[in-house]
Amino acid sequence: MNESKSSTRIVLSIFAVITSIWLVAPMFAVVPISFAENASFQFPPQGFSTRWYESFFSDPSWLRALGNSALIGLLAAIVAVPLGTIAALAISRSTSRLANVAQMLMLTPMIVPVIIAGAGVYTFFLQTDLVGTIFGFVFVHVCLALPLVMIAVNASLAGYDRSLELAAASLGANPLRTFFTVTVPLIAPGVAAGSVFAFVTSFDEVIVSQFMVSPALQTLPIVMYSSVTRSTDPTIAAVATLILVSVLIGFCFYRFVVVPLSQRRGAKA
Repeated sequence: MNESKSSTRIVLSIFAVITSIWLVAPMFAVVPISFAENASFQFPPQGFSTRWYESFFSDPSWLRALGNSALIGLLAAIVAVPLGTIAALAISRSTSRLANVAQMLMLTPMIVPVIIAGAGVYTFFLQTDLVGTIFGFVFVHVCLALPLVMIAVNASLAGYDRSLELAAASLGANPLRTFFTVTVPLIAPGVAAGSVFAFVTSFDEVIVSQFMVSPALQTLPIVMYSSVTRSTDPTIAAVATLILVSVLIGFCFYRFVVVPLSQRRGAKA
């Protein structure tokens, strides 16, 4: 019996590895293309050059778009994380039937097709002069990121023990101190994951952003989309490689730094 289970695990592990490689490998194809010598997407590339990275770092339009996306993503995460955390806590602790309705309403951005959401946003923002503004981008991206923050925080709340809050209150801690010294450390992994999801959702958003951009305000995904549809410029491969490397670094930092620190603080609390 044990040998049969062991063989099954080995087969499933091999299948999982092959499936992962099959899904992830195409993303890494952009890495050699970003070092291509010629202006083409030929794979494997002919020749080696760093000209496309030089093109990215020397082009003000690319750098401006990168700065806009980073700023909008950071602001969206700063706003969405507290709102999503408070909403998740309120809904999880509410005994009212309206709590389920509120949760469904807050999850609608994940259900409504983004093209419909983009058309609605454009119609509303056109009347309020918010098209092509930082505030408009942040407002929409917060709405798109809130469901992901709620889901991440709810995952942490699934194993949350409220008796710890009662213990802190019995020792004289007020509700605000209890929240920051007991509740927040315990749900910190979910909050950290929610902040990452919020930033990535905002940074990577392209469909709704197409309805909101202006000549003076372009985000990086919009510029990348325009580049790949209008010209054969491997600069987009260099940008994609930089984003891929940043994501890998961010994931490693979150997995091996943020999560252990959050778990230590939760254990101390």
